[in-house]
Amino acid sequence: MSKIRKKMRLLLFLLICQCAINSVEAYSASSPSLILLMADDLGIGDLGCYGNRTLRTPNIDRLAEEGVTLTHHIAASPLCTPSRAAFLTGRYPIRSGKWHLGMNCERSNDFCHHPLSHGFDYFYGLTVTNLRDCKPGQGSVFLKGVQKSLVIPLQITGITLVSLAVVHYIGLLSVPFRALGYCFLIATISLVVLIFFFYCFRHLNCFLMRDHQIIQQPLSYENLTQRLTKEAVQFIERNTNVQFLLVLSYLHVHTALYASKNFRGKSKHGLYGDAVEEMDWSVGQILDVLDKYNLSDKTLVYFTSDQGAHVEEISSSGEVHGGYNGIYKGGKATNWEGGIRVPGLLRWPGMIQAGSYLDKPTSNMDIFPTVVKLAQAQLPSDRIIDGHDLMPLLQGKVTQSNHEFLFHYCNAYLNAVRWHPGNSESVWKVFFFTPNFSPEDSNGCYDSHVCFCHGRFITWHDPPLLFDLSTDPEEKVPLTPKTERHFYEILRVIHLAIENHTRSLHAVPNQLSWDNLLWKPWLQLCCSSLFQSCYCDHDS
Repeated sequence: MSKIRKKMRLLLFLLICQCAINSVEAYSASSPSLILLMADDLGIGDLGCYGNRTLRTPNIDRLAEEGVTLTHHIAASPLCTPSRAAFLTGRYPIRSGKWHLGMNCERSNDFCHHPLSHGFDYFYGLTVTNLRDCKPGQGSVFLKGVQKSLVIPLQITGITLVSLAVVHYIGLLSVPFRALGYCFLIATISLVVLIFFFYCFRHLNCFLMRDHQIIQQPLSYENLTQRLTKEAVQFIERNTNVQFLLVLSYLHVHTALYASKNFRGKSKHGLYGDAVEEMDWSVGQILDVLDKYNLSDKTLVYFTSDQGAHVEEISSSGEVHGGYNGIYKGGKATNWEGGIRVPGLLRWPGMIQAGSYLDKPTSNMDIFPTVVKLAQAQLPSDRIIDGHDLMPLLQGKVTQSNHEFLFHYCNAYLNAVRWHPGNSESVWKVFFFTPNFSPEDSNGCYDSHVCFCHGRFITWHDPPLLFDLSTDPEEKVPLTPKTERHFYEILRVIHLAIENHTRSLHAVPNQLSWDNLLWKPWLQLCCSSLFQSCYCDHDS
């Protein structure tokens, strides 16, 4: 009898173990670890899996071979900000690479916009952006801004003073000499201060941080991608036994362009190509460490870009940027397809069909609700979330994207709207205004370096331009009431959608207001005294 009881107990124990194993497997299947890889200004035509045959991107292409390739994937709208979106908090260990969402609100140490204030457990990277000013020999974005806002007015002031002095000297007009002297002194001091500030402190925003500490100012590009990758790999190795969320936001391929020694001069597309291939190497390191610790089947990997390639970018030495947006028109800072249609690759072996393609409208905004759902968390209920959970579409449980409408903004201005009716294969897109390319027959705004959204830089269209992207993805031939019999009906539906969309918007504080930019200099971070030119290096 006792033997029978022992066998029953053993059987019961084995059943409990099996149930526990099954529950763990089910939990792992529904709640993977998550790795989000974000390139900066990478053209959809720069990758082998999207048709490029001259750049070597085997590791990113591997994501396509082992996962889903999104061919109608759209960069996030400017409205996808903390005011409308949110961040996943309190669930997984989290780290980040490039943040680009600011730092402080009222004090230099309140860190209100810092990653650690928005659910991240660890941060290594840049809280601002990557500028030419940060790399010697790459020219200056800051200088251009100074020239436009300050140098030209000072030049006008100087010419005016000289002119007044001349007319006073020849007797055409009597001007108090003392007043002329004071004006000349003020203009001279302003110019000296401006030159001193530019040459001594133009690198102030070029710094690398670990958590709340600046560890390198100014930023050094030497082996920077290797350092970011090493941090990411070590993070995965520290969390092999727990679920994690890793956000690795690359500096590649935003200017200033750079590449480490092992990649410099190796591609067929100059420094830009070198940077793309170095980023591909980094993706390979991430995939290799997942394989090493048998985490590949337990991890959803997502790769994308924040916008298309910056086609107008030319280095100070005259080297063309080199980004390629494939068949699509325009580039970064426009809502032509070349500016907003970006790579979208998702891999989760066993859960997403390998080697498949999805040509339905999707968006970078979809990643947040997808991550929240996979983390078994709840979306915020106090705001509208612009994205949708991608998993039903990726797994073939539904065939239609939840994005019936996508709204495309140029800064604060609604520029274009995309409509994918549920009963049609057509994807309609209307433009209310378009940028004026310069030269006129080019594919970008080369005279101004980037396309703007107002005034003489744009052309308004009445009626709006209409394209059917399902038949004209290159946006070559606008439709008219003569060529599209539903022309006015399409515009009517889109205008109704805009009315509903507009009612859902709420104003939020502008971090880039003149009040913040000019009158809060104490928000500027400096790892040493100003007299030491804000210099430190703890990350050599």
